Amino acid sequence: MKKILLLGAGRSSTALIEYLLETAAKLDYEITVADTLLVSAERKTKKNPRSRPILLDITDEVKTPAEIERADLVISLLPAYMHPAIALKCVEHRKHLVTASYVSDEMKKLEEAAKKAGIILMNESGVDPGLDHASAMKIIHHISKIGGKLVAF
Repeated sequence: MKKILLLGAGRSSTALIEYLLETAAKLDYEITVADTLLVSAERKTKKNPRSRPILLDITDEVKTPAEIERADLVISLLPAYMHPAIALKCVEHRKHLVTASYVSDEMKKLEEAAKKAGIILMNESGVDPGLDHASAMKIIHHISKIGGKLVAF
């Protein structure tokens, strides 16, 4: 069984958790949903037998590395400023990481270490930037269609 560790059970996690849990049995996954509020992780997993809601503070230097080590894949939906610390632990434990955030300078600094560890640190894997780009193009095309001229963006 493959194990996925999803960090963060906030508002933006709902659709992803639902998708992962819908496909977990078919693909033989266990989904651990970790949050600083256990009730948030429990609500999102809805007692699905393929889920494992846990309380986790990523600054916990014992439990966080242990959970990362246990996983085959880590998905972080935490705020972007937290990703470098998680990425560093993923490099140390040779675990792939996926985030929805843009690539920060701190994340760029981990590229060589990730390559040496044989792992992928994949950023910008969410709805954003896709929806941003699609909505921007819709507006730009609309402005052009009605004869307007875009002078700044």
